[in-house]
Amino acid sequence: MSLVPTFATVPSFLGVPWGARGDFTVAGIPLDIGTTNRAGARSGPQAIRQASRMLVDGAHPTRWMDPATLSLVDAGDFRIALGDLPTSLRLIEEQAAPLPHLLALGGEHGVTLPLLRALSKRLSGPLALVHFDAHVDTWPDNFGQPLGHGSVFFHAIREGLVDPRRMIQVGIRSPVQREIWDWTLDQGVTVLSGQEVQELGPAAVAERIRATVEGAPAYLSFDIDALDPAFAPGTGTPEIGGLASWQAQAILRRLDGTDFRGMDIVEVAPAFDTAEITALAAATVAWEYLALVAPR
Repeated sequence: MSLVPTFATVPSFLGVPWGARGDFTVAGIPLDIGTTNRAGARSGPQAIRQASRMLVDGAHPTRWMDPATLSLVDAGDFRIALGDLPTSLRLIEEQAAPLPHLLALGGEHGVTLPLLRALSKRLSGPLALVHFDAHVDTWPDNFGQPLGHGSVFFHAIREGLVDPRRMIQVGIRSPVQREIWDWTLDQGVTVLSGQEVQELGPAAVAERIRATVEGAPAYLSFDIDALDPAFAPGTGTPEIGGLASWQAQAILRRLDGTDFRGMDIVEVAPAFDTAEITALAAATVAWEYLALVAPR
């Protein structure tokens, strides 16, 4: 009666060991004070870890490996400064800096900015960026505030953390001011709208991603609201007309050869979820990512 129940697993991501260092490190970032609509993504890391228990009972069905058997640890959640966004971003950057390959569980999308700062410093140059989202996130401010989840890639481009000519946004479909749209395109960013993704299909979208990245060191930032609310209701700023979960999965499975150096999955707000489907989609994105990068 004292044994762990057979349906249970260690409450880390995929039940992997808790620890500070592995070839791959998972860390939660429970921050959502930079959101502009519904808060709640601070609870995302716990929900994603809980949902990942559905992915521990076998190998990946096309790559025939088990991501949980990699040199993978869960470092727990990063420290943040209560109510202080600039300090929280500084703390996130400091904690991410020593980790060789980080999979971050958000948290709001603003956490991507310090993660890119840390990784760009380590690689001594800008990264290519593969960005799944309903929103361009290139607004210069968020209702007058310079930091927030809607301005992360404005700052990343301005700071030289990413090369906008090797940056592609997939699934964009939210309302946006024309000047923001034009500024984004003028930087050289490739934007595939939600409708274009539906019309092109996963194989063509994956080819556009590979052609844009061109073999450069790359980062994957996946906002769960890239998925249609039918597949991911548990998020703060849902937008209709998004990707089905199978489409996102099919695109990721076709990105072989992309030189990914880190990733995040953000904006899971479990208070708005139904039957864990959003959290499970997010956990599966991270699981697919591990299966994708493991051979390299």
